[in-house]
Amino acid sequence: MKRLLIIASRAGPSQYRYLKHAFEKEDIDVILDRRVGARRQRQEGTGPARRGRDRRQRDIVKDLQTFGWAVVRR
Repeated sequence: MKRLLIIASRAGPSQYRYLKHAFEKEDIDVILDRRVGARRQRQEGTGPARRGRDRRQRDIVKDLQTFGWAVVRR
């Protein structure tokens, strides 16, 4: 399994194609951001979380907005 993943913003399809081409021979996957919106948008309060913590290590939204891509480890 490839250890690094580059997530390209949907707003820049040409940048995605460039990154895909630039890293095709490296041990890196390049994917297009598939998220559409926030998944949990309940108005009422929620009970205790089923998990102790969020599985995501960091939020990549700022990187996607600033640079158009983000790098994460698998």
